[in-house]
Amino acid sequence: MIRWLQQEDGEGRFNSSFFRNDENGDEFIVYTNSDVPNFMECAEKCAEAFNHLSEPVINEICQKLISCAQEGSGLNEEFELPALDSPLDILNYCWFMILYVDMGSKEDEIAYAVEGEGEWGENIGFVINNDSVVYVGTDYLDYMKNAQ
Repeated sequence: MIRWLQQEDGEGRFNSSFFRNDENGDEFIVYTNSDVPNFMECAEKCAEAFNHLSEPVINEICQKLISCAQEGSGLNEEFELPALDSPLDILNYCWFMILYVDMGSKEDEIAYAVEGEGEWGENIGFVINNDSVVYVGTDYLDYMKNAQ
């Protein structure tokens, strides 16, 4: 599933089944700490879980992204979020590019952070731990327990 570009540095690419980025469509970069035993297996578990997020989890992420866009004090002061027909429509105004693996070993719960950007001019991300939304917003990297 992951195509390892720099295996010794824990960097690879994989295709997302749902989320998109602004440059490569469905291709995401994955970063994992190569000092972690079985780091490749941890990364594969995270990419697989990311590609199989449940509809309620995706909806929760989207609802929280809407709140971020409405509250955002990003660089694009002209951005105003239009009325949305569905919470999923927020994904027309933001994109994601990177998945950071947040596991210390393959026995840990699956945990990762996803990084992207909103049209309102803020880096935005979300953190998932064991298929639950931990955080959505600009401080997503602060919620990683096993940061590189």
